[in-house]
Amino acid sequence: QVQLVESGGGLVQAGGSLRLSCAASGNFVSINATGWYRQTPGKQRELVAQITKDSTTNYAESVKGRFTISRDNAKNTVYLQMNSLKPEDTAVYICTADLYVSLFTLPRRYWGQGTQVTVSS
Repeated sequence: QVQLVESGGGLVQAGGSLRLSCAASGNFVSINATGWYRQTPGKQRELVAQITKDSTTNYAESVKGRFTISRDNAKNTVYLQMNSLKPEDTAVYICTADLYVSLFTLPRRYWGQGTQVTVSS
């Protein structure tokens, strides 16, 4: 089975930094696009950042210039470096990846369990 496991969340003060990691494991052929969403109470899930296999990136306007997404294909891991954090960045951050599980099917979307990021003022 396929699993995405996030780590690196925690409590920081405004202006601080965190680095999130998401590692994919299990039976799959390769990873296509991958990225990070965040979820806050009463709001729909928001796409924060995404990165393709050729390292093309896309960011939400609210995090441009502060967050950086990257990937290590050899480790099947995607990272989110978060700098200059603001209280409004507080959310559960959820990793997602489109995985090829066979050579004969389209990629399927998988989701991690989420990791809490809390930014205090």
